[in-house]
Amino acid sequence: MAIAIVAFAAALAGCRRPAAHAAAAPPTPVTVAQVTRASVPTRLDAIGSVQAFSTVSVEAQVSAQLLAATFQQGDYVHRGQVLFHLDPRVFQAALASANANLAKDRANYAQAEADAKRYAQLARQGIVSREQNDQMQAAAQELAASIAADQAAVQTAQLNLSYCTIASPMNGRTGALLVHPGNMVQANSSQLVTINQITPIYVSFSVPEQYLGEIKTTMRRQKLAVYAQTQNDPHRATGQLTFINNTVDATTGTIQLMATFPNHGRRLWPGEFVNTSVILGLNRNALVVPTSAILTGQNGHYVYLATAKGTAENRNVTTGVAANGLTVVTQGLKPGETVITDGQLGLYPGAAIAIKRPPPVASADAQ
Repeated sequence: MAIAIVAFAAALAGCRRPAAHAAAAPPTPVTVAQVTRASVPTRLDAIGSVQAFSTVSVEAQVSAQLLAATFQQGDYVHRGQVLFHLDPRVFQAALASANANLAKDRANYAQAEADAKRYAQLARQGIVSREQNDQMQAAAQELAASIAADQAAVQTAQLNLSYCTIASPMNGRTGALLVHPGNMVQANSSQLVTINQITPIYVSFSVPEQYLGEIKTTMRRQKLAVYAQTQNDPHRATGQLTFINNTVDATTGTIQLMATFPNHGRRLWPGEFVNTSVILGLNRNALVVPTSAILTGQNGHYVYLATAKGTAENRNVTTGVAANGLTVVTQGLKPGETVITDGQLGLYPGAAIAIKRPPPVASADAQ
């Protein structure tokens, strides 16, 4: 019995040692910052996609053999610049035939018109019958109608011949050449090349629907600037918001916006992704904390506070916009409270903390 009691006491003492060890664990080193007030711009950041201002698929309007392409793939072309030449010989022959028919009918009409005038005079004198006169008048009118049909045929032949020279309908950059010289092209079915207009150019992006009212109100007062920047280009392009979609995406809870950029330097390229930002206004005297202090949990955003007892306390917060490393907090914090900005990974409510002090700044004398 005595041995059993001693063993139980030893086991109980052994079970208490880890708890004592845990209580003696060193505090977690953390970095802190004060909750302050500042003026923060209401800036909406989003990932946008660049879209061509206009896209045209160049097709042949007549069926013929493609003789030549007068540009290189990827060239920047101008409105009216000749891009393709089709074989014009069939259409030249058709035009010549139409002109010949027009000349023949004009000659016949001249004779018929003279006969009609003569028969009209003879009919008034009673030399020819009224029926003969009517026949001559009808013959002249028929030839006049033939001349009109011949003129329309000539215009059609001229138009078809003009289609053998294909020009660019707008300024833009060409894509890949889809039909090469020597191939036959079919009217209104053979796509030759695609041209994208990239000056100006569109950038499409989406923002949360909660900002829709503020965006519309701001646009009624002033032009709303939009900034776009590619991943590997330090240059930030400036455009203007020109389109708000007419419906909110119920799946994502966002509204699609579109901005127009001059794109004079042609830095923005259709299909690429860019970082976009819209500044709606300035939120004055807002309650802010460093963005690094904001954590995300199952119940939304929260922060860790450094208490006067040297422990960590977690608190749920409601956040607003973020800009320049600061996040607006609309609920959950008060000015002057201390939030933990670094070292939260090992924290839990009530955990002991040790605030890391910034290193002293060396003076000029010490240097």
